[in-house]
Amino acid sequence: MKKWPEKAVVDTLVDLVCIPSPTGYTEKVVQYLEKRLQAARDDIQLRRDYKGGLLVTLPGKEGSPQRLLTAHVDTLGGMVKEIKADGRLRLTRIGGFTWNSIEGVYCTVHTRKGREVTGTVLPTHTSVHVYDDAAKQERNQENMEIRLDVAVTDADDVSRLGIGVGDFVSFDPRVETLESGYIKGRHMDDKASAAILLELILDTASSEEYLPCVSHVYFSTYEEVGFGANATIPAGVKEFLAVDMGAIGDGQNTDEHSVSICVKDSSGPYHYHFRNRLAALAEEEGLHYKLDIYPHYGSDASAAVRAGHDLVHGLIGPGVDASHAFERTHKDALENTYRLLKRYIHSPI
Repeated sequence: MKKWPEKAVVDTLVDLVCIPSPTGYTEKVVQYLEKRLQAARDDIQLRRDYKGGLLVTLPGKEGSPQRLLTAHVDTLGGMVKEIKADGRLRLTRIGGFTWNSIEGVYCTVHTRKGREVTGTVLPTHTSVHVYDDAAKQERNQENMEIRLDVAVTDADDVSRLGIGVGDFVSFDPRVETLESGYIKGRHMDDKASAAILLELILDTASSEEYLPCVSHVYFSTYEEVGFGANATIPAGVKEFLAVDMGAIGDGQNTDEHSVSICVKDSSGPYHYHFRNRLAALAEEEGLHYKLDIYPHYGSDASAAVRAGHDLVHGLIGPGVDASHAFERTHKDALENTYRLLKRYIHSPI
């Protein structure tokens, strides 16, 4: 079996998670993609849409139905909701995460004029030496705040830093690659899949292999809030494959070493024949894969179908533990996902 670009995928994943990109604040991460893709500029087409997403087109046999693959580079994050009288900041969430999952997280406030101020997300009653309810205080928007890493005592001090309501807040990814093959940190969802697709594009373009159909890859920037690629589906696309994470937990079939093929999520079933074909390709390649159902999940593919697009839709991705919190995946899952996608884009529709 041909070697897969393990180091390139892992290095790209680390690069991506270290670029702050909460939904709505994705310019820098898309610039990174564009810069990396310049190496293949003679073999692909690149186009930004008005929402800031990036569409990459790989040439293939003309006249055949086309396919679209997506991964999203926007992440969970926050926005300044209020500057409190004591100089602390109240947050509003971007994306669906629990408040307790960001307790103690280091963060960065990105001001409107480009200044970056670091801080820590904490409950208002943190110290057990002071508060009787430190352990029991509910973690919610009212009780969580950002403690800035600068000397501020009131709202005026904060305003003088250039911080205001509506400034984006990114969370420190704390990414680590381990000798055991695990990669842990925030934003494996969905930058693991974005790294896989980016390296697959570069590998395909450099190989001069002619694909059986025109294939588009869209890096979306609004998936975490429910709408990513709906408006950027080229005419002629028949199959829409979202490449996102596989959810792991009690009752789930997916693990951190597999490529997960979703058969149903909160939007309903994915296309029966499409997911069966993906499973057959995985078996032909000898890959470790799992069919699974994600009870609290939606993808760019399901959003496109809900929006009225007439498409065959599917969803696959590497298994990721502790999704929307302190996530972890394994190189095995990255490899199985990469190999399935490579086989898929070289197979006719």
